[in-house]
Amino acid sequence: MFESLQLLWIEPPGRGLTLLSGLFSTLQIAFGAYALGLTIGLLGALGKLHGPAPLRWMLTTYTTLIRAVPELVLILLLYYAGTSALNNLLESLGFNPIDISGLVAGIVVLGFVQGAYSTEVMRAAMLAVPRGQTEAALAYGMSRTQSIYRILIPAMIPFALPGLANLWLIVTKDTALLAVVGFFELASATKTAAGSTRNYLLFYSAAAVIYLCVTLMSNVVFGWVEKRYRRGQATA
Repeated sequence: MFESLQLLWIEPPGRGLTLLSGLFSTLQIAFGAYALGLTIGLLGALGKLHGPAPLRWMLTTYTTLIRAVPELVLILLLYYAGTSALNNLLESLGFNPIDISGLVAGIVVLGFVQGAYSTEVMRAAMLAVPRGQTEAALAYGMSRTQSIYRILIPAMIPFALPGLANLWLIVTKDTALLAVVGFFELASATKTAAGSTRNYLLFYSAAAVIYLCVTLMSNVVFGWVEKRYRRGQATA
């Protein structure tokens, strides 16, 4: 038993450093994709609520398609088809093809997927804000843009936080799907360590514990943030 646990140590012959490197890559991709998804979600929600009809139609199509297709299929499609389309465009313009790094590609692919879910979470949160608050801002003399960024967005945050916290947990787990296109993250690092030692139970159990720890710490952080934003609000 003790000899098996030694395989988790950082120093050789342990493979702990491999798992830590995979965890670091996972968190990098998750943070980047989450930030990109939030940006797309905020703009998408505003576009669906206040944009012109063609924009609303495009955003509805985007959120419907992304939420209907499994994440694994989207990752394969966006990574291979997206990379090929980009390089074909560059070649047609007279530029050399580029080799997109796994980190950037993973962030863009997962961020694009996250954006569809973030759009719906933020749209629902904006609709939950009493309409009288923005109407009062307009009556006070604010422009439509000022009322959105000074009143609507701050007011919708407490309503959006539970859904956004859930999306963070989803994106941390979805990073494991990137292993199918060769990205190095925790799941692929675990597979490498387990394959080299033939101790699959130990390393996959360790990976499960690591994901659990990330989830528990994330719950603490989002719980603190939600409590802070709900301070002073009436409770049922």
